[in-house]
Amino acid sequence: MTNDTQTPEQLLALLGEPLFAVWNALCARIEALYDMDCLLDHGGKSWTFERKYRRGGKTLCALYAREGTLGMLVIFGKTEREAFEVQRAAFSAAVQTAYDEATTYHDGKWVMFRPADTLEVDELAALLRIKRKPNRKQA
Repeated sequence: MTNDTQTPEQLLALLGEPLFAVWNALCARIEALYDMDCLLDHGGKSWTFERKYRRGGKTLCALYAREGTLGMLVIFGKTEREAFEVQRAAFSAAVQTAYDEATTYHDGKWVMFRPADTLEVDELAALLRIKRKPNRKQA
């Protein structure tokens, strides 16, 4: 069941201004790089809102919001984990730590990133390129 009441005003009140700016910057970057379906839903037990980017039955990533906290979940399959390891040194210590501490399940490594600043958007976009090549033409 989708939650179509996920308004900007609700997200701003939930996240606060700095994280709301990060949320908007992430959404804008993802939508500029990828032609995806955007599914809005409740965030389950741990989160208030979920915004999932999917295409062709495959999820690129999901953004989660709750009181004062923002998360971006990326699930890396075997090939994507290998690609990350090759590029590992290009990522910040925070990204490497989040990756290393994530649990690997039968369907991949579930990594929850906790961006706190819009300066992290470029790095997260680089991670998404490991997951899937952008499919929108860049100007």
